[in-house]
Amino acid sequence: HVLFVESGGGSVQAGGSLRLSCQVSQAFSNVYCMGWFRQAPGKEREEVAQLDMIGTTTHAASVRGRFAISRAPAKNMLYLQMNSLQPGDTAMYYCAASHYTCPASLLNGGQHGPFVYWGQGTQVTVSL
Repeated sequence: HVLFVESGGGSVQAGGSLRLSCQVSQAFSNVYCMGWFRQAPGKEREEVAQLDMIGTTTHAASVRGRFAISRAPAKNMLYLQMNSLQPGDTAMYYCAASHYTCPASLLNGGQHGPFVYWGQGTQVTVSL
């Protein structure tokens, strides 16, 4: 069973940066896809980035060029570097993991797809 502890959220002004971290409770050896999702108030959960275990990454169009997902297997860590933050990025951010390959396209509309393990979330608030 995979458990996560997320950290790194906070309040920043537009244009600022944050790095979210997700500590994974066990090695990545039986995890084939990891992702970051977010859910803003009144909106459905959407996937913003995912990474497979050979290092292939996918980012949502809304964050491409500003956010970057990465991992440090030796530390059992997953990261989301967020730059040039905008008020529209305000949301609760969650890391998630799957024992299956990554979805062919990022998930939205509240879909969970193959992701069955979830963190508790970390809040990101961006103000003007």
